[in-house]
Amino acid sequence: MALMYVYQCRERSKECPEKRERKMKVLGKTMFSLLSIVILTLTYSIFIETVDLRSHFFPLLNVTSEPCCTDSPLKVYMYDLPRRFNVGMLSLRRSNETPMTWRDLPTWPRNLGLGKQHSVEYWMMASLLSEGENPTREAIRVLDPNLADVFFVPFFSSLSFNKYGRDMTNPATEIDRQLQVDVLKFLRDSNYWQRSAGRDHVIPMNHPNAFRYLREEEGKVRAKLAKILVGYEDVHYENSHATGESIKASTEGMRLSKFCLHPAGDTPSSCRLFDAIVSHCVPVIVSDQIELPYEDELDYTQFSVFFSVKEALEPGYLVTQLRQFPKERWLEMWRRLKSISHHFEFQYPPKKEDGVNMIWRQVKHKVPAAKLAVHRSQRLKVPDWWRRRR
Repeated sequence: MALMYVYQCRERSKECPEKRERKMKVLGKTMFSLLSIVILTLTYSIFIETVDLRSHFFPLLNVTSEPCCTDSPLKVYMYDLPRRFNVGMLSLRRSNETPMTWRDLPTWPRNLGLGKQHSVEYWMMASLLSEGENPTREAIRVLDPNLADVFFVPFFSSLSFNKYGRDMTNPATEIDRQLQVDVLKFLRDSNYWQRSAGRDHVIPMNHPNAFRYLREEEGKVRAKLAKILVGYEDVHYENSHATGESIKASTEGMRLSKFCLHPAGDTPSSCRLFDAIVSHCVPVIVSDQIELPYEDELDYTQFSVFFSVKEALEPGYLVTQLRQFPKERWLEMWRRLKSISHHFEFQYPPKKEDGVNMIWRQVKHKVPAAKLAVHRSQRLKVPDWWRRRR
């Protein structure tokens, strides 16, 4: 885990008004980058070497469309996968083949360390298991697949990789590989997957292997920044492992800092941006091309500072610009952070416009485009098209 925050420390005085109101929710601060998190339609394009991340890894979120015309919740059918694909990873009982129900849903372990940032799949699954009426829910579970707008596959892929597959020479890696093989086979055998070619299926497929070759160059930027920022008294840049002490130190450091650095990493599971937002620390985002969570609803320029890679790697430039940043502008951004940070917090049961509901709302907005693609695929047949051209 890299602890990166521009340590232009907020003095413990009247110049630091944010300290009086600082509260961070534990669940929120440990999330990984969501829609870096996010939602992936599992198709053959996962294996195509391309830099077009949006079109190949997020086809369900890729097509521009108008939001749904109804305020009714998104209707989601959740497959009854055996626990080894999801909550079985939270314990040693990996052989449990019984599907999950709300009555025996385990709580998310507080002592999971780095695994906490791979928990979005858990919160999405838990939200569908919630019982009782809740008018703030963006998605509800339906038991009849024919009534569903979308299909949710509760596979904890990111946690699987980090639990079984991180050391690729370890025999446990085979568990992660086999889970992927099994879930693919399960889906391909599903009538509903075959009907739509998976276009209306939502899979939290945040698997580092699928992204790593796309992120290596940006991961190098992070390493270069570490060298450039050495020696500044008001900048704190540290690499460490995710232990209880390091997480505590990181949290405290961000809460006392004016700016928190967010360079792209070499995997999509970084939680730096989420940590900064729920810490009310203005994010400093270094990237030439980045897709941000909920950006169709949130204007990140109101609470974040952006630098290109070229600017950030120019010695002295980034720090100079932040030192000269207008105080009133920073206060505006800090106040805005406080008003939107709840969108990046996760809990069970979910709350209005929290991280879970925001994800489901993003999916809901794309349902019309997904249905259009399904209907067109059923109408347009390749052989017919080929005969017309001849």
